[in-house]
Amino acid sequence: MSTKHEQIIRHIDSLPIGEKISVRQIAKVLKVSEGTAYRAIKDAENKGYVSTIERVGTIRIERKKKENIEKLTFAEIVNIIDGQVFGGKAGLHKTLTKFVIGAMKIDAIMRYTGAGNLLIVGNRTEVHEHALRAGAAVLITGGFDTSDAVKKLADELELPILSTSYDTFTVATMINRAIYDQLIKKEIILVEDILTTPDKAASMTVKDTVEDWYNKKKETNHSRFPVIDSNQKVLGIVTGKDVIGQDELLSIDRVMTKNPLTVGMKTSVASVAHMMIWEGIEVLPVVNEQQRFEGIISRQDVLKALQMIQRQPHVGETIDDTVSKQLSAWENTGDTSFLFEVTPQMTNQLGTISYGVFTSIVVEAANRIFRQQKKGELAVENMTVYFLKPAQMESVLVVQPKILEAGRKFGKVDVEVLNGTELIGKALLMCKLIDK
Repeated sequence: MSTKHEQIIRHIDSLPIGEKISVRQIAKVLKVSEGTAYRAIKDAENKGYVSTIERVGTIRIERKKKENIEKLTFAEIVNIIDGQVFGGKAGLHKTLTKFVIGAMKIDAIMRYTGAGNLLIVGNRTEVHEHALRAGAAVLITGGFDTSDAVKKLADELELPILSTSYDTFTVATMINRAIYDQLIKKEIILVEDILTTPDKAASMTVKDTVEDWYNKKKETNHSRFPVIDSNQKVLGIVTGKDVIGQDELLSIDRVMTKNPLTVGMKTSVASVAHMMIWEGIEVLPVVNEQQRFEGIISRQDVLKALQMIQRQPHVGETIDDTVSKQLSAWENTGDTSFLFEVTPQMTNQLGTISYGVFTSIVVEAANRIFRQQKKGELAVENMTVYFLKPAQMESVLVVQPKILEAGRKFGKVDVEVLNGTELIGKALLMCKLIDK
């Protein structure tokens, strides 16, 4: 039986795109308290089903797919720019295809403006009207207003007309930043993107027996199964190691491993890979917030996904990507060394290299030397860092990693960082090796 929270989420998901949602209305329709309705609406907002806008309210929006994540709805634009809505509220759920900056004469602007666009422009009422008639929404910068006729037209056409106190350049930068952040999110593959759903994932119930396990193994060719109860909650996991030598009439809950490790839908695949390698696990059950069974994720699924990420072109860049790009190989007297230029974005408030960037350099250099020697990837288990002297911006550092020990599963590496001939930092890393 599902909880009230789950019932509300399902109800919100079933509402048409663009529908207005209120705590009072949800509480009344589903006969729940306003507190329960409020918590569920907030959860739906986190999941991307709805968007809340000041002075407008909460509306149902289209949940973005991974491949379409770089597109924003007008409702999201309002929140990004701290704006207000003058008209066309019924169109806030729509997705914009591109934004156009209206800094030209009206005929030139209209050549670039079409349906689904967002025209960013100042207090030019005539331009506002032309843009709406061309099927574009309008964002007025500088805190200016527009005419009542334009607001009425926006309502009729269901195209939002928005206003913000920011100038055009700042607004364009804010929207670009939001799209850029979403491109980074697009690259992060989550469990929900690759899991095997319950209808395809073999599982067992607490009423099953050891004999049922053997039958299921023959049927599916798998040996690890999550164990769930009548409410679909995951109570354990059962493997060949648990059933071997056991009486075939014993119930599964007597032999299973209780309270297994589980992951959620929004857990990143990289995090799952780390967990599986660390714990030596082949299969993990996937659960929702109520610990109900949502599917399974296997080591093969994870490895396939990680290989796919490596083949993808990278569009959004994280700090680690930037550090990795800056680190270039430099062959010096037979030892493998790397050069790294300290750019202004990598410094702290004193203008010297930040501790976080220094640590990223050290880990990336260690990773590269292991890769060069075909030892696989590494996961840092322990790291001791010594900061001896600061490095100013625009310094070119020499990074010298040296493998001290490399077994089958563990490695130890020493990294020295020099500015010219002066030692400015040193690190010792204990790592677990990940065989790919």
